[in-house]
Amino acid sequence: MATALKLRFYGDPCLRKIAFKVASVGPAERILIRELMRAMYEFEGSGLAASQVGINEQIFVADAGEGPFAVINPEFIKKSSDETVMEEGCLSLPGIRINVKRPSFVRIRYLDEDGHKVERDLTGLLAKIFQHEADHLFGRMVIDYASKDEREKFQEKLARLEEISRVGIKVA
Repeated sequence: MATALKLRFYGDPCLRKIAFKVASVGPAERILIRELMRAMYEFEGSGLAASQVGINEQIFVADAGEGPFAVINPEFIKKSSDETVMEEGCLSLPGIRINVKRPSFVRIRYLDEDGHKVERDLTGLLAKIFQHEADHLFGRMVIDYASKDEREKFQEKLARLEEISRVGIKVA
């Protein structure tokens, strides 16, 4: 069964909004989380933020290969000064990959889909995914980390995505 959620692309204003904190986790949030997970797999991503489907709430889902999980109201408690550069793509920026420098280690706190507080230490791919998806909830995208040369290299693709967002063309 296909998801009813519509993926938003670069240029869509919803991707630049700061998402609202979720007041409490109930049935509506759990339905949204299930739909986000379905969409994440359908779109072949390793993470998906609610803002990427036009929902302005601090919720994202992720799967780094160890099974899916949901994150609500993410907070960074600690970030290492040691940084790692990893190539990142984004479902909202198809065909664009950027080398992004991020902290190698993060200690995070969030609510899970049952409303329980979770605190975790993350490294590697999972730390990168968490930081990438949390960025979406605060109006940031991987293109914001691009060098001037990288932005120029992708200028044509970015313009096409802005046009797609402006006219509302559905991209498969």
